[in-house]
Amino acid sequence: MMYYLYHIPGKKIGVTNDVEGRVVRQQGYDWDEFELLAMDEDISYISNLELELQQKFGYKVDRKLYEDLFDNNTKQLNKMKINVTEATTTFPCPVDKLKGQLMDELGMQWETAHGEFTVTQPIVNWIMANVKTSMYNKERCYIYNKALAKFYDHDPHRNITVGTTHKANVVRETPKHELDRINKKLFKDLATDCDDCGKNIFDCIREWADERGLYDKGDPKTQYIKLMEETGEIGRALLKEDTNEIVDGIGDAVVVLTNLAELIGVPIEECIQSAYDVIAKRTGKMVNGTFVKDQPVTSYGRANVTKRKL
Repeated sequence: MMYYLYHIPGKKIGVTNDVEGRVVRQQGYDWDEFELLAMDEDISYISNLELELQQKFGYKVDRKLYEDLFDNNTKQLNKMKINVTEATTTFPCPVDKLKGQLMDELGMQWETAHGEFTVTQPIVNWIMANVKTSMYNKERCYIYNKALAKFYDHDPHRNITVGTTHKANVVRETPKHELDRINKKLFKDLATDCDDCGKNIFDCIREWADERGLYDKGDPKTQYIKLMEETGEIGRALLKEDTNEIVDGIGDAVVVLTNLAELIGVPIEECIQSAYDVIAKRTGKMVNGTFVKDQPVTSYGRANVTKRKL
């Protein structure tokens, strides 16, 4: 899970794992009224950084670490005693009381055969729209895990991606007078920095291309052809075992992919994140030097293989 350190200028510095739900929906701030200072999967790192920056900037310092509050909430979720099977997640309350209980558990997680889920505002909305009353006990209700997984994987608010052009996904720059007071070593940058200017390397590529009119006059199909040329260069370099040429070819291909993504209106970072979200849960094995993903298994225990006409 990713944790975000946010700053509402003149108000507070806080931590959340759901920026959309916590800052925008609950606290009522627009995306241009706050900024994200850091993000990390290490809850201890983010928790301690929050207190340090609260003290540095003169804000009220929380009495407890964020991670301690999170641990307490996790215990509360265990008290909720949800029942998880391969197919369903069952909640120990009737439908009319479920939303209130879920809102009390924002940020909590539970694990199923279809993945790990986090309780966020969009997830609560989805659950309330799809929950069903148990046919055996009207005081209990349930959802189907597979259906939730499909929604969860495509929830635009689940992850915040560095460097995207969509308003809801931009990690905003902290004002210089505040950034100067923060030791850069405290932050773990999720993007690769450019050696020349220190900025996100993808931003540098986009600036380079934009200055040359590629986005005004360029065409995705042309970039695709260029990509095929670059992959051909990589292939030839591999056959010659020329490491320098391989590196050069891979770099050129990444540049072309960055521009291709920009031309179709989707930042390269978002493409990468989307792909990783899919493969992260994929299982399989290496066969003759290639990773072969596991075939889904049907209820009859056999691999789900598409039949072809002979």
